[in-house]
Amino acid sequence: MRTVSIIGLGWIGEPLGIQLKEKGFQVLGSTTSAEKQENLSKSGLKAIRFSLNPHPEGIGFNSLFQAEILVVNIPPRIRSGNGEFHLEQLKYLRSLLDNSPIKRVIFVSSTGIYPDSLSEEAYSEEFPMTLENAGNDILFRSEQLMEKGRSYDLTIVRFGGLMGNDRIPGKYFSGRENVAGHTRVNFIHQNDAVGILAWVIEKELWNQTFNGVAPIHPLRREIYEKNAVEFGIDPPTSYQNEPEGLDRLIDSSKILETGFEFEFQDPLGFKYS
Repeated sequence: MRTVSIIGLGWIGEPLGIQLKEKGFQVLGSTTSAEKQENLSKSGLKAIRFSLNPHPEGIGFNSLFQAEILVVNIPPRIRSGNGEFHLEQLKYLRSLLDNSPIKRVIFVSSTGIYPDSLSEEAYSEEFPMTLENAGNDILFRSEQLMEKGRSYDLTIVRFGGLMGNDRIPGKYFSGRENVAGHTRVNFIHQNDAVGILAWVIEKELWNQTFNGVAPIHPLRREIYEKNAVEFGIDPPTSYQNEPEGLDRLIDSSKILETGFEFEFQDPLGFKYS
């Protein structure tokens, strides 16, 4: 039986663990709280308490690093100004990884790595990234840290805005003024984000980078207005008076070319709970 460890059984990690288990994989994951550990057990997932503060803490966490495949899903808390802390976390993680029998790694990253500038062409995985042009230097340095001097196969998956189920984009802008509604989104539904990670493992798509965004990019305004009608919430009270035109779009054709099919191709049709 193939073994997978998932660092971070959260919003993406937990459903991924359940899906892989259903496909016959032996799954072990990590969580930072005893309460979540108990809830995961009820879902049929074995979890070990493990945290990087930034050094490793927990009991028996070395068993997480005995699997064949490791999924690393610990997004940086950049908004709280803790980017450097995240890099320290990854340094300790690399140390554990380099001294383990793990052969393959999926590293969950973000499309926030691409430049902030608007472009006529969508950003693809082949875009020449540097520290100077990266939209977020912490994301760039994180990927470099996982790449440098590695002895394992590594696939990086860069997700767009993670939406679906309890994450409803219109809720975040309900009743707000001067909202940007003229640009197009790079969203992905939770089901498809989980699906891409499972697909990489099943199809053995190693040593590659994939963008994970829905292939259709509606306007933000269209989504907020649809959410407002759907859920009876207030739409934004006003939008920025900017013309539609150039966007910062992310290209998802590479994952499509592998045969992956999105359950939700259009964010206007996302399913929520």
